[in-house]
Amino acid sequence: MSVLSALPFLKPVHLRSPRSSPGGQRRHTLPASEFRCLSPEDAVSVFEIEREAFISVSGDCPLHLDEIRHFLNLCPELSLGWFEEGRLVAFIIGSLWDQDRLSQAALTLHKPRGTAVHIHVLAVHRTFRQQGKGSILMWRYLQYLRCLPFARRALLMCEDFLVPFYQKCGFEALGPCEVTVGELAFVEMHHPVRGHAFMRRNSGC
Repeated sequence: MSVLSALPFLKPVHLRSPRSSPGGQRRHTLPASEFRCLSPEDAVSVFEIEREAFISVSGDCPLHLDEIRHFLNLCPELSLGWFEEGRLVAFIIGSLWDQDRLSQAALTLHKPRGTAVHIHVLAVHRTFRQQGKGSILMWRYLQYLRCLPFARRALLMCEDFLVPFYQKCGFEALGPCEVTVGELAFVEMHHPVRGHAFMRRNSGC
């Protein structure tokens, strides 16, 4: 059984409004939404969203196109994309890490025996921002991780201005991260991944 078929909350969600309201006025049809793991074929779409989201803010991307392909080949099961009518609108890419804290090597390595999921990047397409999609996608991703028997916690690093966003998602700050990118410094944050038995009983995991 594939990971996707085992997880009901990753299956397509078709959102359709009634054709007409009680007053007889036609309502807009909402697009169908789908959450699924990414594949290497999604790499270009991922990079286009990421490049626009990050270069304007920090001047660089967390992952370049070859690195995106690298992780989507090694561990596609640790990614999650949100598609609307087949169009990628938001995504997360992660890999496994085997130490308590992130180091410079975590930027490019996937440790198959690790129990920490390093979230490299979360990005939302510019036309879909300020709609809460980043928070919703992160919630779905954390629920997904709870169904992976090897996952014990999620780790990420972010700039100071993003700390409140991730705190609202349930992450706690661990302090300054030893990883630097150019002149950028980061805060390291983590989120315990709990509830394996509960999720298996109640979500088909």
